[in-house]
Amino acid sequence: MSDKITIATLIKKKSSGQPVSMLTSYDVAMAQLSEKAGVDSLLVGDSLAQVVLGMDSTLPVEMDLMIALTAAVRRGAPNVYLVGDMPFLSYQVSEREAILNAGRFMKEAGCDAVKLEVDERHLGLVAALSRANIPVMAHLGLKPQSIHQMGHYRCQGKTASEAIEIVHIAQDILAAGACSILLECVTSEVGKAVSEITHYPVIGCGGGAGCDGQVLVLHDLLDLPGAGNAKFTKAYGQISEPILTAMRNYVHEVQSKKFPDASHSYHMSEDEKRQFEQELSK
Repeated sequence: MSDKITIATLIKKKSSGQPVSMLTSYDVAMAQLSEKAGVDSLLVGDSLAQVVLGMDSTLPVEMDLMIALTAAVRRGAPNVYLVGDMPFLSYQVSEREAILNAGRFMKEAGCDAVKLEVDERHLGLVAALSRANIPVMAHLGLKPQSIHQMGHYRCQGKTASEAIEIVHIAQDILAAGACSILLECVTSEVGKAVSEITHYPVIGCGGGAGCDGQVLVLHDLLDLPGAGNAKFTKAYGQISEPILTAMRNYVHEVQSKKFPDASHSYHMSEDEKRQFEQELSK
């Protein structure tokens, strides 16, 4: 049995220059395959709203669904470092509600940490979660839950002033108690700078090679329906066509009555069959 990956494991990997691999996951089957492939960490992201549920944004996804799917991922991958993504309005209302919701990820889903989209307004919240012994991955850079405030999706940290602001927020968030950082869609210079200010792992989602690790949405990696087209995504396999071929073969065999055949059906013994037929004929 593999050793459980913890935050200490990830810190050690960073100190030795070994990049951390992270994927999103939303179900048992893909979680099992991810762990078997050697993925260090899984994020049950609110991205499921779009890639699993077909929604226009991450905003509508509910806390109960996040807990249920995160628990499923934990059952499929018991040894990875598991991060639960706090959905919109699960932590913005009050510190008390944030702690209760984050606690559900730890107690009910078996998470190792929770991820929050944060800025300087959330320093007190991160500190409160830390005091409650709930590890926080701080999400900086492009923050999809703030899309209506930002107005558009674009790379963050392209100007010197914007870049230094992200670095300063990262410093403050780490000082408040965050144990890791996720940088989404920021310049490589920002990714490298943030990684160099802390011994904690900094994971890039479009943050450049200077980050301590990388995360991809599973649907982007496999080029599944729902995959995005951001510059930082990369498909490592085109899985849709083999799936479509298998489905079409199934439809053909059902329609042509080739499936199920005798080898895929259950049968009575000859004695029981004769008795059954006699009973039917009465």
